[in-house]
Amino acid sequence: MFLTLASIGFFYAYQKTELPEDLHSRNLYQTSYIYDRSGEHILYKIYNEENRKIISHKEIPEFVRIATIVAEDNNFYSHHGIDLISIIRSAKTNIESKSVQQGGSTITQQLARNAFLDRKKTWRRKILEIIMAIKIEKHYSKEDILDMYLNEVPYGSNAYGIAIASETFFSKKAKDLTLDEAALLATLPNAPTYYSPFGNHIDELVSKQQKVLDRIEKLKLIDSEKIQEAKKTITFSKIVPFHETIDCPHFVFYVKEKLEETYGSDLVEKGGLKIYTTLDYDLQKTGEKIVSEGVRNNQKFNAENAALVSLDPKNGQILTMIGSRNFFDEKIDGQVNVAIRARQPGSSFKPFAYAKAFEKGYEPETLIIDSPTDFGPDGSGKNYIPRNYDEKFHGLVTMRQALAMSLNVPAVKTLYLAGVNDTIELAHRLGITTLNKKNYYGLSLVLGGGEVSLLDETAGFSVFANDGKKNPVTAILKIENVDGKTIFQSESKNEVVLDPQIARKINSILSDNQSRAPIFGINNSLHISGKNVAAKTGTSQKFRDAWTIGYTPSIAVGVWAGNNDNRPMHSGANGISIAAPIWRNFMFQVLERYENEKFADYDRQKENLLLSERKKSFRMSHPKKEEKNKKSSKKEETRIEFLKNYSSLLSVEFQNSSDPMIQRWKNSLNNFYSTKN
Repeated sequence: MFLTLASIGFFYAYQKTELPEDLHSRNLYQTSYIYDRSGEHILYKIYNEENRKIISHKEIPEFVRIATIVAEDNNFYSHHGIDLISIIRSAKTNIESKSVQQGGSTITQQLARNAFLDRKKTWRRKILEIIMAIKIEKHYSKEDILDMYLNEVPYGSNAYGIAIASETFFSKKAKDLTLDEAALLATLPNAPTYYSPFGNHIDELVSKQQKVLDRIEKLKLIDSEKIQEAKKTITFSKIVPFHETIDCPHFVFYVKEKLEETYGSDLVEKGGLKIYTTLDYDLQKTGEKIVSEGVRNNQKFNAENAALVSLDPKNGQILTMIGSRNFFDEKIDGQVNVAIRARQPGSSFKPFAYAKAFEKGYEPETLIIDSPTDFGPDGSGKNYIPRNYDEKFHGLVTMRQALAMSLNVPAVKTLYLAGVNDTIELAHRLGITTLNKKNYYGLSLVLGGGEVSLLDETAGFSVFANDGKKNPVTAILKIENVDGKTIFQSESKNEVVLDPQIARKINSILSDNQSRAPIFGINNSLHISGKNVAAKTGTSQKFRDAWTIGYTPSIAVGVWAGNNDNRPMHSGANGISIAAPIWRNFMFQVLERYENEKFADYDRQKENLLLSERKKSFRMSHPKKEEKNKKSSKKEETRIEFLKNYSSLLSVEFQNSSDPMIQRWKNSLNNFYSTKN
């Protein structure tokens, strides 16, 4: 009964649905504009039909047709507009999900949708698409349908149709395309922005191209020798630089991808939208200049590139995004937006571990020993024995001193006390979106053993800056449709994700230049005289990445320096040497805009003050030498009172007296004192 009624309904809809005779007749689509936050600067024009060129059948190579059919519609020459098997498969998925998730659309259906329908995933649209596809098949030959499709379909980067796509990506006419180029272009219509040759998913694009060539070879549609030649060709090396008029390109493509994820490419490219972004144009241009100058200065370290982002902690708005020193420089892979690429952060990750330790009851004043420590097997067949950057050990220090001086051994101990998984949970809570391999990371995580993006980590530090309140990172202030109606307006969230007392402890430590000075010097690049600024550096192994993240309550700024291809820089190319100067130069100019806001101090409890209230000079003592110290001054005794025996010292470091790591730390401590005496 149901099938009968459905058939009658479909037949009625089929009879009532009219198909325009001219498939190329269209309503005029309007250009969308991306602006900076002031609306005074047009960063990019997103347009549709103005960038299309219709070409004839003979101007389209045969292997372009073959590659397109293989990529989009294997049964194109055998169906009559719809592929029943694909429809049944997608219908099953849609019914199970209780929504329209898959389309199973043929080339003819895509042509019908592009010509007459929108991209809303509804049953009504899908039924109309099927009806129109069947009628198109009755009115036009397969060759005509395929030609119209190839002249209609979007390839991304505002290239509509194979003619403009050929010119945009390979700077040649469609008739001059090679097989490998045709296969690469054939993969783009499925997700033009995601697979863009100018974007961040090149490996996936090349993989899809190879699958198209494999399929052509399997079906024996083209000579095998030509297929093998195409497979060996590095097609991506033939992509021409992107020369379309564009300002702040890394940021623009970031915004465009976010827009299409939410609204779809049709509305973005045809809807006449006005997109007002969060970008501060003047700050952006200041940042671009400083990054360029910084990279020039860093060439002596064999560092070719740098990236910079800045955020407003109070609302999560991106103020600047510089993904490389030059978007159009192919030698450095300038089109890659390093600001959103996952890289190893080095010691800049340490504040997350200390924040988690503070959540568990430890304090900035908690004592911890910096001594050679064997943490046991690290999974590689060796034991994990980290060393400090200065190749020295500093004895009894507070967690404040350990973080401020970026001592590695105390940081690893702190991560152990805080817990690896618990620290990752906190990092996720603050805005880190990577580190998703459960039980994969070890104690080296606190020294940068996991990859994060510059944007994510800067957003995480913004939570500290904002007194524990998180605002989702956003690049868009407002969107108006073609009628001037606001369809999106950004709003601050200020969700409390971290106890304000914990945030204030981190702020206090990272802005404590006196505690930082023993390692970095009093006049280091993280200190800006007369300004309240918190900051942390990081350097990955073999000097592949250098980081500096710093902030005030009003702005958070992150800088990365290094090489896109992961080549090591020269020895000494650390965060304080090549990233911090860029960060400092930017902050020095930016802070003139803001009042000198102070970080709120945390509540200090006398019973937790331990070492912090006493004078900073003290001498270490081996427990066996305790009797000799009885004649020492009272001040000296108070300095060493936590060294009366191993258990009293270690009870400060551990919350669980039965922890199996205690014995390892006892052994390391004993060995340390043996070498000192």
